Amino acid sequence: MKTICRILLIACLLGVKSLYAQDIHLSQFYETPILRNPALIGIFNGDVRVQAVYRNQWNSVTVPYQTGTLSGEIKFPIGRGNDYLTAGLQFTYDRAGTSKLQATQVLPALNYHKSLNEDKSSFLSLGFMGGLVQRQFDLTRMTFNNQYTGGRFDAAAATGEEGKLALKGYSYLDAGVGLSYNSVIGEDVNYFIGAGYFHFNRPKISFYNDKNIELNPKITFNAGITIPVEERVKVIAQYNQLHQGTYSEFIGGALIGYGLMDRGLESTRAIYGGIFLRWNDAIIPTVKLDMDKYEIAMSYDTNISQLKTASQSFGGFEISLVFKGFLNSRNSTLESVNCPRF
Repeated sequence: MKTICRILLIACLLGVKSLYAQDIHLSQFYETPILRNPALIGIFNGDVRVQAVYRNQWNSVTVPYQTGTLSGEIKFPIGRGNDYLTAGLQFTYDRAGTSKLQATQVLPALNYHKSLNEDKSSFLSLGFMGGLVQRQFDLTRMTFNNQYTGGRFDAAAATGEEGKLALKGYSYLDAGVGLSYNSVIGEDVNYFIGAGYFHFNRPKISFYNDKNIELNPKITFNAGITIPVEERVKVIAQYNQLHQGTYSEFIGGALIGYGLMDRGLESTRAIYGGIFLRWNDAIIPTVKLDMDKYEIAMSYDTNISQLKTASQSFGGFEISLVFKGFLNSRNSTLESVNCPRF
């Protein structure tokens, strides 16, 4: 009963708007570019990048919500020109609540980077992603009114939902498209802007066989900039905004990095610290360690929404691991000084 009361409290505090938010969200959103905007994959210094993120949320309130993602990108120059092509693949796994409501996604993506000048410092990118999503839950962990008789619960009693629910879950095809522009101000300031449009095929989502519910399209707006401050210090700022149905989310912040090698802005090892804000929801302190080919970052959501009464301001812990590098082949972008990166 205590768990049920907590879940009801969460639903009341979050309000009806949250019921329309169908997609997962991460505080380190910049580590899942395919989910953010498929036109953002490939904008990094290297040929190959693999990113993994794990999130554990609402552990202080109810059964923790757990999200895991794994994505990979590989980038190639096109012919002898200045253009690039990036192929990517995104896996996500999300589980929530007592009923173990879970979603699994497999989303391939392609992004074409069109060079807009000869020195390869400005690119217009068009990206597509599409794949399979599967949703399911554990019916044995749920209770229904029909299972209560005379105030007593009978787990063996009929639920009254037989024949209505897709007991094995359901699957659907999903798709999205995005556009981005990245360039350089002067010699050292890299920036990008972009926008994405997801679920434009309006997939059907419902566990009930007789329901025909469409997933609302989602629009995202993205921006980022890297600004050198001193010989070893730079600032990386990221912003993301999304709108899906009646739900909107605004998140942004910055990391300040200090190079650990005496190579100025060319240092491949650095330590970062900063803070992000998800508007009306959470303050997110973040630390990151860059070790050349490997990166590790940790963040924690400090809840500031109306839910903080129940959560005691505890939100979600998140950790990310990144590997990036160049290919040992003639198709590598290693010699491309101004290849797409951020």
